[in-house]
Amino acid sequence: MASPPPLPMTTAQASAASTGTAAAPSTALRSFISRLADTSHRAFARRRPWLEMLDRSAFARPESATDALSRLKKNVSYFKINYVAFLALVLALSLLSHPLSLVTLLSLSAAWSFLYLFRPSDPPLVLFGRTFSDRETLGGLILLTIIVVFLTSVGSLLISALMVGAALVCVHGALRVPEDLFLDEAEPTVAAAGFLNFLGGAASSAAAAAAPVVAARV
Repeated sequence: MASPPPLPMTTAQASAASTGTAAAPSTALRSFISRLADTSHRAFARRRPWLEMLDRSAFARPESATDALSRLKKNVSYFKINYVAFLALVLALSLLSHPLSLVTLLSLSAAWSFLYLFRPSDPPLVLFGRTFSDRETLGGLILLTIIVVFLTSVGSLLISALMVGAALVCVHGALRVPEDLFLDEAEPTVAAAGFLNFLGGAASSAAAAAAPVVAARV
């Protein structure tokens, strides 16, 4: 006995499927932002008191380069979250002082988010009347990123801001006497693990949020 022919999809069903597909990128993007904000909040909650970091009575000139390096290692282990927040602040202030670079960087991030990371592979991307495959889209975004970072002022601004922030962190770490800090033998290992977990949390959030979309392209 022949099986009955499949029922055609109604207009309402097609509309619902199309709506669900369109909503998937925004849902993944909201999930990524929520996880990233939660990870950042939990990491920032482990910061050391800023007054302890800026205690003027704890600053002294190091006796030698070895002493300065030893202080820097201990202070980085202890104030790691504070240092990361400070670097982020320097980077933010640098971008705010150059609005064009900030808009360019935000536009590049939006292009990656809406054209590749959080966009379903079906239907294909259509721009200016031309259909682009996932490979072409990825290649175009990589090329655009290289142009923005290396051939405009954005890359030099980011590198300059990070170098200035890192230099200030090194100066603070070399001048801040760590004898009053509660450090033990396991502190460097634990601190390094915590710092890597902090950095890895955002990457894990991005991977978890983008996994359904990326998996569809494989």
